[in-house]
Amino acid sequence: MAVICNQAVRITVPNPVAVCYPERISLTSFFGVSPTWFLLMVRDDFKGGKITLEKALKLLEKLDIQCNTIHVKYIFKDNDRLKQGRITIEEFRTIYRIITYREEIIEIFNTYSENRKILLEKNLVKFLMQEQYTLDFSESIASEIIQKYEPIEEVKQAHQMSFEGFRRYMDSSECLLFDNKYDHVYQDMTHPLTDYFISSSHNTYLISDQLWGPSDLWGYISALVKGCRCLEIDCWDGSQNEPVVYHGYTFTSKLLFKTVIQAIHKYAFVASEYPVVLSLENHCSPSQQEVMADTLLATFGDALLSYTLDNFSDRLPSPEALKFKVLVRNKKIGTLHETLERKGSDKHGQVEEFEEEEEIEQEEDGSGAKEPEPVGDFQDDLAKEEQSKQVVGIPLFRKKKIKISMALSDLVIYTKVEKFKSFHHSNLYQQFNESNSIGESQARKLTKLAAREFILHTRKFITRVYPKAIRADSSNFNPQEFWNVGCQMVALNFQTPGLPMDLQNGKFLDNGCSGYVLKPHFLRDKKTKFNPHKVLIDNNPLTLTIRLISGIQLPPSYQNKADTLVIVEIFGVPNDQMKQQSRVIKKNAFNPRWNETFTFVIQVPELALIRFVAENQGLIAGNEFLGQYTLPVLCMNRGYRRVPLFSKMGESLEPASLFIYVWYIR
Repeated sequence: MAVICNQAVRITVPNPVAVCYPERISLTSFFGVSPTWFLLMVRDDFKGGKITLEKALKLLEKLDIQCNTIHVKYIFKDNDRLKQGRITIEEFRTIYRIITYREEIIEIFNTYSENRKILLEKNLVKFLMQEQYTLDFSESIASEIIQKYEPIEEVKQAHQMSFEGFRRYMDSSECLLFDNKYDHVYQDMTHPLTDYFISSSHNTYLISDQLWGPSDLWGYISALVKGCRCLEIDCWDGSQNEPVVYHGYTFTSKLLFKTVIQAIHKYAFVASEYPVVLSLENHCSPSQQEVMADTLLATFGDALLSYTLDNFSDRLPSPEALKFKVLVRNKKIGTLHETLERKGSDKHGQVEEFEEEEEIEQEEDGSGAKEPEPVGDFQDDLAKEEQSKQVVGIPLFRKKKIKISMALSDLVIYTKVEKFKSFHHSNLYQQFNESNSIGESQARKLTKLAAREFILHTRKFITRVYPKAIRADSSNFNPQEFWNVGCQMVALNFQTPGLPMDLQNGKFLDNGCSGYVLKPHFLRDKKTKFNPHKVLIDNNPLTLTIRLISGIQLPPSYQNKADTLVIVEIFGVPNDQMKQQSRVIKKNAFNPRWNETFTFVIQVPELALIRFVAENQGLIAGNEFLGQYTLPVLCMNRGYRRVPLFSKMGESLEPASLFIYVWYIR
């Protein structure tokens, strides 16, 4: 049944997908010149008469129409007049028009079309320059777009574009929000490693919780495929002199160390050619440490960095200098010079014992109270008693004797692990090749109490921040607060979906998903005055305007009755943390229209991420997540753009997307 809706016919779909398209739109205006093109494309599929839903889906695919199968099922059912599960060519044409008709695109098309039927080449150039902020476009480039996206041959030959071609172009990857000039490595990769944010994972071998869940090679493979460059490997003594990888003193399953290394070797440089850091949590005996060293050397060969590079004996090399190299991050005995002197010698059986100060981790909740200590044999009663007498926030240490195999120690070159004591101590004694690991609670206190000192520290030394021990469910912290002070390795549980991993994935979209993103100048400058909590008055802010226009085939919710809304969030320095929300469009996940405008003033855009979240409003159980997309603010295109949506697990939900208009000044 059709009802008049703002000069449009509203087609009612069961429970319900509400789809509007113009009442008076002719086939000629819809397809550009004539309906002949469409009939020629589909008539052979109807030689046998009617077609089923399965064949209709294949025909839509043949016509290069991306569509959500659930949405198509509802539309198919509504247009199957005889309810036989088979439709005529006319019924299919109606379905095609419902799926492809976009009123907002027609409005743009008509603005630049002289007759509302055809877009001339010169008009396309005008659109690209005025609306898409493309300043270097010429008619030859416009001609290439027409040749690529216009499906009607006679229109293409005339160097024109029909609405069908224009819609295809607007739905293409060329009109995505993410600017494709950032989808390759474009940054200067010759700075020292300390100058980069490095994609890092925590307990990479786990694919579930920290106590009972399985260890799996997929943890390493999936992280590497996503561009992760720092992997954590917890190593323990195994049977038959074979080291194993698992979360010690828990019920997580075990992997052989050698199979983990073989998997890493296979996938290390699939997504990025820049160095991979293996962060070893080494709990093995000296004999099994030697097995680890032999495995690393045998598997990686020349790719394993076992000696300093030429010209980098007293400073950290760059990602460029370390291309296709694997670095071992672990405790180390002696200096790099001593390591070089032992080059070529047989180190098997050589063991060094030294006394190390082991930090007793303190955890704190939002109220300032201490959180319960995790159960484990590494916490004895004396240490707990000592900890209870100290001021929360001051790191505590106890003496511990450690035996290190020289064979493994000498594989540690530029990423030696050194306990963090204080910024003052590091400034006086820490060497260029020594890096720190700091628990999230202590790191959070330092960001609040000594942000500028933290920035000066991360300017000189690689700093890894890891989740606190009580996150037994593998939950994550917000990584943004540690990026704000220049921490290079902010390690997250990659297996756990949610906001932190959305930010992680969005952050490292930049620089070609290489896993290395050059830090802003103010986080690399030794004279920096930057403090994320105190933005300077003379800072040059960015004013960002987002017009949320519509949604495109959003993921259907329960019985397809989604009451859709969109949240736009900014993440960055504390003053830039903000979000705005659209109104709710009732019972429409197929083509909701908002036409709402949001404005953000961003003080430090170099650190800012923007996150779009589509939700289904829930009045009792809370809103249901439908999809999200996160990217750096400075990687956005301007103009009319499509925002692809991803699931909680980071999987593409194409064709689900948002249609927006972006404008910003600085």
